Amino acid sequence: RSLSSGSEGESHLTRVLRERFPRASSIKVVDISGGCGAMYEIHIESEEFREKRTVQQHQMVNQALSEEIKHMHGLRIFTSTPK
Repeated sequence: RSLSSGSEGESHLTRVLRERFPRASSIKVVDISGGCGAMYEIHIESEEFREKRTVQQHQMVNQALSEEIKHMHGLRIFTSTPK
């Protein structure tokens, strides 16, 4: 099942990420494919990333979205910890 229209896909991915990262201070999902849901940019700021290398942080996000990623062409992930 592909993620349909941009805002619907964005809100679905945001819900999935909120469940997986309940301590996140910020989650932003943007459809960068022009609205077809094929490519997303994700920004997550979460305490859960502290003490983890960037590659580990990105693996956590990929794992959280493992089902959704099957229907995407690309994903840009930006992670950080609260200052």
